Amino acid sequence: MSSPTKEELPRIDDCLKNELVGEHKLKHTETQEKVVLPSKTEIEQEKGQQQLLKSIETFEAEKLHHAKTEEKNPLPTKEVIEAEKKALA
Repeated sequence: MSSPTKEELPRIDDCLKNELVGEHKLKHTETQEKVVLPSKTEIEQEKGQQQLLKSIETFEAEKLHHAKTEEKNPLPTKEVIEAEKKALA
C-alpha cells in the first residue's frame, strides 16, 4: 500500500481554489464583551449564604435545651358559646 503520487491526488477546481487562496475583503466589526462579572454586593451575598450553610452543617444539637410547651388557646366553655349564640340572634 503505497501513497498516491501528486498526479493521482484529486484536483481542486480553479474557481474554488481562487476563493480559498485569494484575498478576502471583510468588514471591520466591533466586538462586545458579554461576560458580566458579579458586583461586590453579589459576592458578599454569596459569601453570606456559604457561611450560613457551613454553620448549619456544623451545628451541634447538644447545645439545645428542652422546652416545655403550654397551650395558650383553650377551647371556649359552654357559657361562652351560649353567650355568643345569644349575641348573634
